[in-house]
Amino acid sequence: MSEDIKIFISGDFAPTLRISELITSGEYAKIYNNMLPVIQDADFSITNLELPLIDNGTPIAKTGPNLKASPESIKALKFAGFNLVTLANNHIMDYGDEGLFSTMQLCKDNGIDYVGVGENLKEASKIKYINCKGKKIAFVNVAENEWSTTDGEEAGANPLNEINQYYQILEAKKKADYVLLIVHGGHETYGLPSPRMKKIYHYFVDLGVDAVVGHHTHCFSGHEVYKGKPIIYSLGNFIFDKRNKRNNTSWNIGCAITILLNEDKFNFQLYPFYQCNEKAGIQLFNAIEFDLFMKNAIEKTVIIESDELLEAEYKIFLKKQKKMYASFLEPINNKYILAAMNRGLLPLFIKGKQKRLLLNIIRGEAHRDIVMSILKEEI
Repeated sequence: MSEDIKIFISGDFAPTLRISELITSGEYAKIYNNMLPVIQDADFSITNLELPLIDNGTPIAKTGPNLKASPESIKALKFAGFNLVTLANNHIMDYGDEGLFSTMQLCKDNGIDYVGVGENLKEASKIKYINCKGKKIAFVNVAENEWSTTDGEEAGANPLNEINQYYQILEAKKKADYVLLIVHGGHETYGLPSPRMKKIYHYFVDLGVDAVVGHHTHCFSGHEVYKGKPIIYSLGNFIFDKRNKRNNTSWNIGCAITILLNEDKFNFQLYPFYQCNEKAGIQLFNAIEFDLFMKNAIEKTVIIESDELLEAEYKIFLKKQKKMYASFLEPINNKYILAAMNRGLLPLFIKGKQKRLLLNIIRGEAHRDIVMSILKEEI
């Protein structure tokens, strides 16, 4: 029997507010607390660096907040022993090329590998290979399409694209003993995958991926084992302090995972925790809290494994989202106003912020799922 290779993976790391204060004062251990031995016990540890590390810079025009953190944050990652950061996410380009290149250089200078970004699509889609205990492991990192992904010569993140991933996975399978796919996507604050996500993640396993791990939703969104391979739809936040999310909401409950890679079997262990609640930093669940979390996780798995139950839950979610997204789409349908606009007598209403909003809800897969469901109604 070959030796187990233990891979630690965690969700969104955004070292802002109270976490930034701990970094400034050099109190790195208080960020991780009793999670630190779990990270350091792994053979290889990964987290998702959710934002660029840059002092100043110019924010890009987009929908949603522009996030950044101090370059000193790299010291907290190095202290914990992280070997790799995934950078394919929806905030890594919030401060444009300057923010991305600053982050990439900081990683290089501090001996931390990164994956999922580059100066162009070719670079961003490169697979990261590592050697561990005599085995080669491939990491593919992709993000659903929002403000960070690249589709050509511009810098950015590796986009979710089933055709591109088909070739990436086939290449990885030829060169590596194991292939892990890390995806940034899904519906924010929704505790389950969409039916579309389930189909795509199953497809990735069918192609030969040994584990699929997701984040982005800011909450734990369930897991399953498909054809003997683990799929974690979203781990939730790892470190993400937010002032209005400090009251035991799903925002504060994250989960990390260790995956044991072995040619004879695949096992994994979930590590649920509180993060940035009353106190900054992480605190692993006690035995009672862990049991309650796992009971809830099993209930999610039952839903995920049933296409019918998953579709039913997703329809409930869509109903809650309908009013907000419908307001984004409602056009002006008055012929006199339209005529005046066409003659240049009135300005176009769809411009600037509205154009950016429409671009994002059409381009981004999770947003587009909701838009499609609204537009299909009563056709």
